[in-house]
Amino acid sequence: MIARLRKIWRDINASYWFLPALFTLGAVGLALITLWLDRSGWSDFLSDVSWLQPARPDGASNILTVIAGSMIGVASTVFSITIAAVAYASGNYGPRLLTNFMEDRGNQYSLATFIGTFVFAITVLRTVRAEDEAPSNIEDAAATALPGFVPQLSLLVAFGLMALSVAVLVYFLNHIPASIRINTVLKDIGARLLADIAERYPEPNGGEQPSTVPDGEPVTAHDTGYVQAISFGRLERIAREFDGKLKLAVRTGDFVHPNVTIAYWAGMDRVADCPSDEVRECFTLGSMRTPSQDMQFLIDELVEIGLRALSPGINDPFTAVTAVHWLGAATAELAHRNLTRSFASNGDEPRVVLLEDDFEHFVGRGFGAMRGGLASNRIAALVAFDAIVDAASMLDDEARRAILIREGDLLVTQAREHLVGPELHLVEARYQRFLQKMER
Repeated sequence: MIARLRKIWRDINASYWFLPALFTLGAVGLALITLWLDRSGWSDFLSDVSWLQPARPDGASNILTVIAGSMIGVASTVFSITIAAVAYASGNYGPRLLTNFMEDRGNQYSLATFIGTFVFAITVLRTVRAEDEAPSNIEDAAATALPGFVPQLSLLVAFGLMALSVAVLVYFLNHIPASIRINTVLKDIGARLLADIAERYPEPNGGEQPSTVPDGEPVTAHDTGYVQAISFGRLERIAREFDGKLKLAVRTGDFVHPNVTIAYWAGMDRVADCPSDEVRECFTLGSMRTPSQDMQFLIDELVEIGLRALSPGINDPFTAVTAVHWLGAATAELAHRNLTRSFASNGDEPRVVLLEDDFEHFVGRGFGAMRGGLASNRIAALVAFDAIVDAASMLDDEARRAILIREGDLLVTQAREHLVGPELHLVEARYQRFLQKMER
């Protein structure tokens, strides 16, 4: 249940309706407060400000009408621009990037600000009363000395929100083109990937090996979808409560369907039954992968952008070079970290063994997945050799160094199938330099 609630909360935060709805409620509340202050006489001090001329009913109505009309028009334009930017980015860089743009707080706050200002102006506009209109109640008659009723404080706040909206519009017009620049897209993905690596694997590499648990009774999925989140702490508590051990058969991001094994239950007490239903509730499934717990989703995004850039239809090797640089930075971070995780507390023996991904898996997921595209382009292949060398520069684990050397061997082998003439000679020369640096 907790994992499902977390998924719902993440979906809400990533939606385009949550912040506008929140700002709408806030705008209505702010309007009611300022109108109450106007009716109660708390805003009378504004009449003592010499440079602030009180508005008349007709002027106030016109001003609020213009603010409301312009804000809803700007909100429509902002939404159209956002959709166009998302369509451009997903079409050129990959459809999986749609999630990144939907979660962009700058776009969400911009749309929410315009809608909130519109709602505030409309709410205040309905209370403005002209000179020839009868007051709706006795309190309204004493609310102001001017003919009719003009909420001066509310009107001043509407001016402030209009000024804020203009500033947000300028920010938005700068933010959208900057956010769809490929270097910015890659930087956002790469920075999030590095942060996830640091959070998930905080300990330095000490040569630890993953714990082993014998296969036991399989726990199968009952639904279909991608594993979006796993409640590891809850699984650990279940295993202790039922005196058993769990060996996970899937990781976050894997696709499952009914009868696919998601975990194995090895009961330490042979009499204890497998708590299959409780285990299944710890796995949250959805229709698509998300980067919340799926670090490999970010690696796949970098690989996809790089391969698209190296495709014959686009032929943009320098975008692929930038993707390789971020992959190299992520590989360097993974190279010197302990890639095993335990959710046991107080130093107890862990009861849950994850389907761990070792260093070889991550190298294959990144450089290995891009190898076909890298080998077909001299520029990208040369940069890939340099990135692998840089990733191994501070590495003292010979086993992991051998994995990187093997990846370089595979890259040059495949390059020999695609490149000819001087381009191949340059790659061969860089490969020899690569071997010299890696064998130091």
